[in-house]
Amino acid sequence: MTSILTGDIVHSQKIAPALWLDLLKIEFAYYGSSPSNWEIFRGDSFQLEVANPLEALAAAIKIKATIKCIKDLDVRIAIGIGTKTYCANEITQSNGSAFNYSGEQFDRLKREKRNLAIASEWTDFDRDLSLLIRLALMEMDNWTTSSAEIVKTVLEYPDKSQYELGKMLGIKQNAVSSRLKRAHFDEISELINLYKIKLNSYLR
Repeated sequence: MTSILTGDIVHSQKIAPALWLDLLKIEFAYYGSSPSNWEIFRGDSFQLEVANPLEALAAAIKIKATIKCIKDLDVRIAIGIGTKTYCANEITQSNGSAFNYSGEQFDRLKREKRNLAIASEWTDFDRDLSLLIRLALMEMDNWTTSSAEIVKTVLEYPDKSQYELGKMLGIKQNAVSSRLKRAHFDEISELINLYKIKLNSYLR
């Protein structure tokens, strides 16, 4: 089993690619190399394989936080969890149920004007996580740049203390705590953990 993230940058036409493209490539490089593990195409569309499906939701949220560090930008991502039955040199030429689920869900997101969803062979799993993600998006879609920055930093350095995070960002520890609360990071973390627990029970 693997996971495929299909997405695009929302409002990319309003912002110069130089401001977000390199940031996106840095995020993707964590999961492998291009074009076998990820590709950016048609200017602002992308496909990324996260080989461990348990990490897919955290990866999507971190990508969202990274893009929302830039004012007026957002990202739309469909996570497909399934098989990879054909492995090509370019990920966009590979195939399997994970690709099908991701592509079909991405088309639904565009029609429904939503920014994040999951699709798999397990309808109960998809239904339960869909509701939780919709609720989380009520906050995540409205992150300020400072909220997005703190979420991105914590997900990138989960073992660092608030004091250390503050030093990295040039803010005081109490400001780190305030920003995390405004971003509802505790609830986002619970969502990521619940996703892992539920998905792990299906993967066994």
